[in-house]
Amino acid sequence: MTPIAREVDRLHESAMWSSQAQFEQMKLWRSMNMLLGVPAAVLAAVSGGTGLAADQATTVPSVLALLAAGFGAGLTTLNPSRRVSQAQASANAYLELQTEARQLLTIDSAVSSREDARDRLATLTARRDEVNKTADPPSLYARWRADRNIGRGGQTYEADTSNGS
Repeated sequence: MTPIAREVDRLHESAMWSSQAQFEQMKLWRSMNMLLGVPAAVLAAVSGGTGLAADQATTVPSVLALLAAGFGAGLTTLNPSRRVSQAQASANAYLELQTEARQLLTIDSAVSSREDARDRLATLTARRDEVNKTADPPSLYARWRADRNIGRGGQTYEADTSNGS
């Protein structure tokens, strides 16, 4: 394997791990959005209904409203819906890089000149660096899930297995 091919292979591997970690991070933020958003909405509705239905002063609507406000504050502070969108965009950008690196390595490198391969490597590296600048770092949990998913063959295509060739 030439030095250019080895570097393209490194880019491919890096993009594979990064995309999987971002997809796992996206799932985590999507769950957080539901875990905070659903209780906030339900508690707000129940506290309003309880307050309107009460004949006399009661603390139940006040407590429920405070709980709803707490969940709403969590949603506002963490902003999981934005983080879901960001993680998904980053994951897809890494996936594009992974695909392009794999195609350069397995298809185009055999027919490309050294200069052309070097130019494409430079382009891939620049694109990877741009994605790295905008991607939020994945959590330890997301990286653990990515490692588990990749280890179980989550990034393996059937065409790449021995019976798919």
